[in-house]
Amino acid sequence: MEDMIPLAGLFAVAFVAATILPAQSEAALVGLQLAGYPVVLLIVVATLGNTLGAVVNWALGRGVERFRDRRWFPVSAAALDRASGWYSRWGRWSLLLSWAPVGGDALTVAAGVLREPLWSFLLLVTIAKAGRYCALAAITLGLL
Repeated sequence: MEDMIPLAGLFAVAFVAATILPAQSEAALVGLQLAGYPVVLLIVVATLGNTLGAVVNWALGRGVERFRDRRWFPVSAAALDRASGWYSRWGRWSLLLSWAPVGGDALTVAAGVLREPLWSFLLLVTIAKAGRYCALAAITLGLL
């Protein structure tokens, strides 16, 4: 049971990292990887947490008009306008950049604003988030 606590922590930090609060899920993943936790399990847990955090952003985007001017809203008006422009130009495929530290969260909010269906949102965001964690794990293992 004690082995689950670090995994729950990784899930939580990955979730928070994709929402309104700053967090470093990459550092948690690398730390647990270096501590000997199974790499595949770490990637699955981090991806699940980060993707579910992005769903929070998508949901906020769906209600953006009600929340846009709130101080706690995760994306500035300028960043949201920029992300909406990207999203309008590239469509749902721009969600493959949702892993990016700058602009990735804004893209997930823009997807909600522009009414991207949840099924395609989940598919593309999961691919993007898993890809980032796989690359990070491979770098830590010295494979890349």
